Amino acid sequence: MNKLVIASRESKLAMWQAEHIKARLEALYPALTVEILGMTTQGDQILDKTLSKIGGKGLFVKELELALQEGRADIAVHSIKDVPMNLPEGFALAAICEREDPRDAFVSNRYSSLHELPAGAVVGTSSLRRESQIRARFPHLVIKPLRGNVQTRLRKLDDGEFDAIILAAAGLKRLELSERIRAELAPSESLPAVGQGALGIEIRADRADLIELLAPLNHADTHACVSAERSLSRVLGGSCQIPIGGFATITDDVITLGGFVAHPDGSVMLTASASAPRDYADALGRAVAKKLLEQDAGPLIAAVIAEQAAK
Repeated sequence: MNKLVIASRESKLAMWQAEHIKARLEALYPALTVEILGMTTQGDQILDKTLSKIGGKGLFVKELELALQEGRADIAVHSIKDVPMNLPEGFALAAICEREDPRDAFVSNRYSSLHELPAGAVVGTSSLRRESQIRARFPHLVIKPLRGNVQTRLRKLDDGEFDAIILAAAGLKRLELSERIRAELAPSESLPAVGQGALGIEIRADRADLIELLAPLNHADTHACVSAERSLSRVLGGSCQIPIGGFATITDDVITLGGFVAHPDGSVMLTASASAPRDYADALGRAVAKKLLEQDAGPLIAAVIAEQAAK
């Protein structure tokens, strides 16, 4: 192979991610020409509704998968947290790259933390996961939906529409906007989204040539942790319609995974955790999901989906 085409969304963050992978591939293979095919996805176009109401984060990847299917691109670069738990038939994740900061970030022009926000302060997020955790800890705050790319969200904050917004720390750091972060929320305060901070490279499953080419970009520890997280979410039917979090760490080849399922209003918060050797990442995810199901996560999830559908 002497040429490779990367399919990417056209937002600044997505293009940063594609350029990052492009640079790494060119460093590994100096004779390889790498191009980027920028695309606008349905998820980028519909900004007046929350993702839970328009089909979820899969809307950010469908057009890129079509480019792979039609041969217009060889690989697609995604934020793993945007990748559905079950890929369409004929596609595969060839590599999961080393994770950036997985935490959520508190961003505000007036306040330094969630604890400082007064009653009635407006916090922006379109993530039911973030919303449920904030409501559970700070019921006196007002949560309002916030869509758009990173720059759009920051502009809405700067225009006074919100007192604070919650964003992924990884995205801000990749865009050299770390100075906007007033506080990084520990996983104990805001458990991250499954795969948050990690990049995934998707290919057509029949492209065996690309699996070998991309192997050096796969980060073993990140891959193991993200596999555990995605296994947890897959068992629970994770989507944008359900407040679900999952975050794994690895120490001395032992993975520890924590997960939760909640009601969006924070009135119910089910949590579970477990540890296992790294070779059992998928089984660990299933085990933590089983613990949550034993706490009646199933009826809770069904009720939340029904409520979302009725809105």
